[in-house]
Amino acid sequence: MYGFEALLFDVDGTLADTERDGHRPAFNAAFAEAGLDWEWDPSLYGELLAVTGGKERIRYYLEHWRPDWRGPADLDGFIADLHRSKTRHFVAMLREGRIPLRPGVLRLLREAREAGVRLGIVTTTTPENVTVLLESCGGPGMVGWFEVIAAGDVVPRKKPAPDIYLWALDRLALPPGACIAFEDSDHGVRSAAGAGLAAIVVTESAYTAGQDFSGATVVLDQLGEPGRPCKVLAGGASGIEYIDLAALERVSARARGGAGS
Repeated sequence: MYGFEALLFDVDGTLADTERDGHRPAFNAAFAEAGLDWEWDPSLYGELLAVTGGKERIRYYLEHWRPDWRGPADLDGFIADLHRSKTRHFVAMLREGRIPLRPGVLRLLREAREAGVRLGIVTTTTPENVTVLLESCGGPGMVGWFEVIAAGDVVPRKKPAPDIYLWALDRLALPPGACIAFEDSDHGVRSAAGAGLAAIVVTESAYTAGQDFSGATVVLDQLGEPGRPCKVLAGGASGIEYIDLAALERVSARARGGAGS
């Protein structure tokens, strides 16, 4: 029916606005709990987002902002413990319902599921974060909508490397041309494009709106809803009020350079 068989979604910033008021305060809570005087304000956190992966972000912070800090001999274990604490604080916020899904996300997921379009998650966040976000915001059983959840450390190289998309494609047994990726960052776009996928960007206004998305098929401010249209920021998607499967067919046909565009 459609020129694509699967939709693959990033999580942080794409399914939900999780960074500024979710992950960032969770990191700070973990630092305070460990007796550290570290404080990641919104501006600093925006710089740290250049590094993908929470444990990698902590290490980068130590190397560039705290080079004189004398850590324990087992630095890897210390960072891993901090990250586990951060995840616990973040998951608590999710369970309290403090981080909703972005506009249009649940509508599109439901439509895809009803139409038999396969769904997958491709993210650097931890599997627990993904599970709790989906169950808290989408409802019990929503995790089961996704045939593949590629998350956390399933591959050693994180975005912008294409490895995690290649991993997901292998599990789905699909070629890249049969899938559409949804991302919010330049790292994500580069990762998807490097694996050969067309990428749709929904910018996360606090941190990613000004990034270079030249590799994306189309760039939007959100997926949109009936009566709450999305804004097309770049790419050929004129006349689209919101992203549904029909709109995706138009966008993917244009990406393929084929008919129907």
